[in-house]
Amino acid sequence: MRILLAEDDALLGDGLRAGLRQQGFQVDWVRDGDAAQRELCSGDFAAAVLDLGLPLKDGMDVLQAVRARNVRTPVLVLTARDAVPERIRGLDSGADDYVVKPVDLFELGARLRSLVRRAHGQVQEVLRCDAVCLDPAARQVRLHEAVVSLSTREFDLLHALMLNIGRVLSREQLEQQLYSWGYEVDSNTIEVHIHHLRRKLGADTIQTVRGIGYTMQRTAPTP
Repeated sequence: MRILLAEDDALLGDGLRAGLRQQGFQVDWVRDGDAAQRELCSGDFAAAVLDLGLPLKDGMDVLQAVRARNVRTPVLVLTARDAVPERIRGLDSGADDYVVKPVDLFELGARLRSLVRRAHGQVQEVLRCDAVCLDPAARQVRLHEAVVSLSTREFDLLHALMLNIGRVLSREQLEQQLYSWGYEVDSNTIEVHIHHLRRKLGADTIQTVRGIGYTMQRTAPTP
């Protein structure tokens, strides 16, 4: 799950990035408001963590600008501004959550997973598609209740597909959601991960839509 972190404090930003990466997030980190706005408007992020006291452009202005451009990426404001009027203004300006520093990293991870889940219309923490169950918090996958061992990339790819049940995702969309800046991705990387997932979960688990991409479809009602 790829997220944008906008934080100008080097020590705090490094700690947030490391802590979120340990929880399975792919983190792209920017340090000023102009960069935050540019990336939110052009990147494909599952969610964003936005500080308000950013140089070059205040985080509140960034939030208002991206919402004015109909950017729907879930945004969690993480700031030292704890006054009630600031919280109200942040939420009314389009923030999906507002958290005052300091924050427990595991709570931050849980809040981000919740935002992403809601943004995709998922109401339950554990994602299900027929016999496949995926628990984002535990980073565990089960097939017919038996635990299946997946690599980090295989898990992330399956997570992206299960967040978008019934929707076709292109190879480019999957790459954008799985890899943060600086990764060189071979042209067949997604296909290799898909092959491994089919071998572990069943050949019909992931369908190929020729010329478009990949999808997962439910064949039975969700319990």
